[in-house]
Amino acid sequence: MYKLKNSLIVVLTLVFTILISCKNLDELNVNPNGVDPANADLNFLLPTIETSLGQTVYGLGFGTFSGVMQHTQQTGWQGGYNNYEWDDLSQSWSGYYTMLMNNDEYLKKAVSGKLEFHQGVARILRAYIYGTITDLWGDAPYSQALKAEMGSAYFKPKFDDQKAIYLGILADLDTANVLLSKSAASYTNVSPKQDVLYNGNPENWRRFANSLALRYYMRLQAKEPAIAEQGIKKITGDQSKYPLILTVANDANISFIGSAKENSNPLNTVYDTDPSGSYMRVKMAVTFVDSLQKYNDPRLAVWANKIQTPLVLVPGIGIDRTVNGKREVSQDIVTKFETDNTMKVDFDPEFAGVTISHPKVQIFNLNTANPAQGTVNPYASHLNDRYKKTSDPLVLMRLITAAEVNFILAEAAMRGWAAGSAENYYSQGIQQSFNAWGVGSQFSGYLTRAPYKGLGSIMEQKWLASWTTAQESWFDWRRTGLPVLKTGPSAARAALPLRWYYHYTNEISKNPDNAAIAIGKLQPTQYKGTDQSNNSAWSKMWLLQGTGKPY
Repeated sequence: MYKLKNSLIVVLTLVFTILISCKNLDELNVNPNGVDPANADLNFLLPTIETSLGQTVYGLGFGTFSGVMQHTQQTGWQGGYNNYEWDDLSQSWSGYYTMLMNNDEYLKKAVSGKLEFHQGVARILRAYIYGTITDLWGDAPYSQALKAEMGSAYFKPKFDDQKAIYLGILADLDTANVLLSKSAASYTNVSPKQDVLYNGNPENWRRFANSLALRYYMRLQAKEPAIAEQGIKKITGDQSKYPLILTVANDANISFIGSAKENSNPLNTVYDTDPSGSYMRVKMAVTFVDSLQKYNDPRLAVWANKIQTPLVLVPGIGIDRTVNGKREVSQDIVTKFETDNTMKVDFDPEFAGVTISHPKVQIFNLNTANPAQGTVNPYASHLNDRYKKTSDPLVLMRLITAAEVNFILAEAAMRGWAAGSAENYYSQGIQQSFNAWGVGSQFSGYLTRAPYKGLGSIMEQKWLASWTTAQESWFDWRRTGLPVLKTGPSAARAALPLRWYYHYTNEISKNPDNAAIAIGKLQPTQYKGTDQSNNSAWSKMWLLQGTGKPY
């Protein structure tokens, strides 16, 4: 892992920003207060692209999808987070194309300067961003994107088929692997201090490229199994040619600097002092807590605080009192609360996750002390105090990890697409996750509590290990239906969503003909509900059509 240095603050303030014009997502405007792109050293562009991507990925995995995948729930203003109350004004890809524009400038400079290291890095970052876009939305501008300077014919780019995008990013990653296959001394104009991911180390970038390729080949598992199998066999069959991220030392992580609001962990309570602020609104979810407790998992204490005031069930009638830091209640109090609110009381003395998608989530576990939205609940598990800080050694922007790669290999081995033991890769996936979260020494004996039992166990442990990167477990859930997750009473539909809506203002109204073609190719499901077109979070993109997954 490589930490951002405080000196980067100065650098980042000098780096230019390319903005998306309000006319079209492909028109390129240069920030008049930034460095002229024609004169900027391409090394100055890299940390901006990396940190923008890192913050975006962190926001996905520890934001909306942490709620969807039931790692956490919000107890205030939770509609989109807990209940998937999304529509065609909820999410936009504008920020992703801004990153792509910055990266495109970086790539052009690398090509014109014949800088192979930078070309490889640019292709990896491009693949990652486009991969995220198509994972979230489906068809999207790709082959005609970022070309507005070539004329009006490109002002309204076509939405490429999702399959073409996946194959394009896999080709980019394959090329990057070749570009980065030389010794570090072979590359010129590499500035390690500007590379906040890998300090200019080409071997680690190469591992990143091939690990991402494994991710996207496995993404195609249900829809294009032959392509997935061939690609995975190619990579795993020659790891000298295709090195991978297999240990935590090679994880693609970026640290938060923590010296200003803009470069800090976004949940911190240093810059957000509101008693109903972001940290206060997030609580651990019952699904996640119960699963971790089932295995006596030491990561739970790293991610969550223990309950401030445990509940204790005592005999008698009408008893509700606090004794020695514990709240004692009688069964009649509990029964009335559960009946009135259709919510179970959790008497676990250490950790209790809040109910999923519930309209009264703020009063979970008899919370009468602070029943307002987004405030402290002394009877529920809040996030660990490390998330109150502006930075912490374990609070990282995680782009891809050794844990994820080993779980992919476990699944590949299980399917006969990779040599080696699926059980051993499964074990390594858990071990590397434990290492990443500082509890590696507590791994011994864990497999007796969580033994390997095929795909279900791989997906469950991969879901647990995806803490703060929950979007990856969502992508896995879509293609496998695992782990099995049920919605709550406030959920917008009776099933988890499958995609993000195309944004009306930014994506549909500015490019209506091409957007209409893409929407027409979406396949509605029985959960489409009141959505007026196929542009629904419960419509299937190409990747899921015909697979029977997840429903």
